Parts: sequence; structure tokens; C-alpha cells
Amino acid sequence: MSGAGAEAEERAARFLAERGLEILVRNYRCRGGEIDLVCRDGAALVFVEVRQRSRRDFGGAAASITPAKQRRIVLAARHYLAGKRLPACRFDAVLLDGGAIDWLRNAFDAG
Repeated sequence: MSGAGAEAEERAARFLAERGLEILVRNYRCRGGEIDLVCRDGAALVFVEVRQRSRRDFGGAAASITPAKQRRIVLAARHYLAGKRLPACRFDAVLLDGGAIDWLRNAFDAG
């Protein structure tokens, strides 16, 4: 991972931890997908995509989470959950646009 990407994920992890989420796993990878952060929020398991853009042109960080990217995240989440008791889950996004940080809970579903 590049320095900027690692820094963005660290910033997002700190942001979420300050809001009560427990960071369980960073950069979970499997064939076909990756999850930036796996967290626990109470009883829920949260799969977090971190996106950083220096500017909001072309839709900013949120627009970069395409349907294809969502499918790869869902695939990795299913791999992570294989063989585990199925907890309540959701897919969040932490968006870093320039100096702003936004947390989108339930950014997309496993659809």
C-alpha cells in the first residue's frame, strides 16, 4: 500500500475508534477482493471502505466506490465470514476529500 493510502486508512481507523468502533482487522485480502477495515460497532460487524481524494472534482471519494468495487468488497466480506456465526453486518465508507472526513453508515448493501 502506498504511503498516502496507508495514511488515509490510519486516519479513518483513528476517526472510527474515537467514535466507539473497535478495529478488528486492517487490509483483509482474499482472491478477488479486499476490505480496508473490519470493525465492530456494538453487536454489528462493519466492513469499511476508505477512499481518499485530494479534490472533490468528478464526484470526489464517494463516486469512486463503483458498483464493481462494491461487489469486490462484498465478495471479500463473504470470504471473511465463511465458517463464522453470521453477525449483523453493514458496509460503511469513510471518505477523505481534501481536509474533510465523512462517515457514511450503510453506504451500500450486499445486494
